[in-house]
Amino acid sequence: MAALTPELLLQAYAAGIFPMAESADDPELYWVDPVRRGILPLDAFHVPRSLRRTLRRDIFEIRCDTAFTAVMRGCAEPAADRRQTWINDEIIALYSELHRRGAAHSVEAWYEGALVGGLYGVELGAAFFGESMFSRVTDASKVALVHLVARLRRGGFTLLDTQFVTAHLQRFGAIEISRREYHARLAAALRRRAQFPVKLPAADVLAALA
Repeated sequence: MAALTPELLLQAYAAGIFPMAESADDPELYWVDPVRRGILPLDAFHVPRSLRRTLRRDIFEIRCDTAFTAVMRGCAEPAADRRQTWINDEIIALYSELHRRGAAHSVEAWYEGALVGGLYGVELGAAFFGESMFSRVTDASKVALVHLVARLRRGGFTLLDTQFVTAHLQRFGAIEISRREYHARLAAALRRRAQFPVKLPAADVLAALA
C-alpha cells in the first residue's frame, strides 16, 4: 500500500474501502472491501428497553470530540472478546488528523470525570463510517452508540456504515447488504450534505429516535 495521507483515506472511503492492520504491532496496512457490508439503518435503529432505562437514568456524561485520540486508544485496548486489535500507531495518527480537520468524530461516555467508553468514525457527505467502540463500564459504549445515532438522524445523515455485523450490533438492528447495494447507498449519501451536531441536549436524544 502506498503511504497513506488523510486525503487518500477520504478518497478510499468515498470508493467504499477502508484500511486495517493485522495487529497493533504490524506497521503494514491493507485495504478492505467486504463482499457483505454491515450497516445500521438509521430509520430502523432499535434501542432495547433495558438500555432506554439506562438512558433515562442519565448515568454517563456524553461528550463529543473532546478526547478523540483517547477514544481511539481505548478502542485499541485488548478486551475479553478481542485479544488483538487492528488499530496501530499509523491509524491513530491518520484518524486523529482527520479529526483535526473536522472529518472524524468521537462520542465519549464519561463517569465521575473518567473516560469509560465511546466510539469514533469518519464523516463524508451524509455517510458516517463507524470504526470502533470500547467500554470500560457496563453499557458505556451502548449509550454512546445511541447518542451517535440520535446525532446522525438529527444532522441529516442517511448511511451508518458498521463495516461488519456483530451479535452486539444486531441487537440494535444492524444488517448485512451486498457490496453492490452498499455502493449504491454510499453514492446516494455522498450526493447529500449533512451536519454532525456535536452538541445535542440529553433530553433530545430519545426524541430524535422516536
